[in-house]
Amino acid sequence: MMGWFRRLLPREDKFFDLFRAHSEVLVAGAEALDRLLAGGPAVAEECRRIVALENKADAITGEVLAAVRRSFITPFDRGDIKDLIQSMDDAIDTMHRTVKTVMLYEQTEFHPRMREMGGLVVQAANLVAQSVPLLEKVSANAVRLNALAEELTRVEGRSDELHDLGVKELFRTHGKSDPMAYIIGREIYADLEKVVDRFEDVANEISGIVIENV
Repeated sequence: MMGWFRRLLPREDKFFDLFRAHSEVLVAGAEALDRLLAGGPAVAEECRRIVALENKADAITGEVLAAVRRSFITPFDRGDIKDLIQSMDDAIDTMHRTVKTVMLYEQTEFHPRMREMGGLVVQAANLVAQSVPLLEKVSANAVRLNALAEELTRVEGRSDELHDLGVKELFRTHGKSDPMAYIIGREIYADLEKVVDRFEDVANEISGIVIENV
């Protein structure tokens, strides 16, 4: 009954513009991370780009939380809005954490599996960017939203596989001869895996919104 009543009331639809803006930042961050993992002289520039994008994402997140506080009617549950934008922000935060690791250890070359994982980060970000606009008409787009969430879960599964393969290869190559290279590489692999995990968290939040609003 309350759901029917809420649909009759005017809503604050700025949320959807903010979600879209944040998803665009996520895609830009993922693409910068992918370029970073190509290595070479562009690494420092891409690191700076991701830091700037993370700051932009924080500002958008702040706008969403402020809109939640001031809005009388929200398009869906306030807690769901907060959890969604926070999960999106966690994704770019984890990219930033990867940058910190790269900068700390002054890495400019990356293993092939790392580069493959960078491509998966881009895929995951684009899946989120496709999903977010569909939330404006969640009931009509429920099937498509669920399909995108399933695809993102498959991307996350492939990321786990690449992580395990990469760490095993690192150990075989550097485990005994260069333990520090192994430790640094393992940390970067862990960071990259967590980036994709955070995108799966976004998909889970979206799936929860679908369940509650269809």
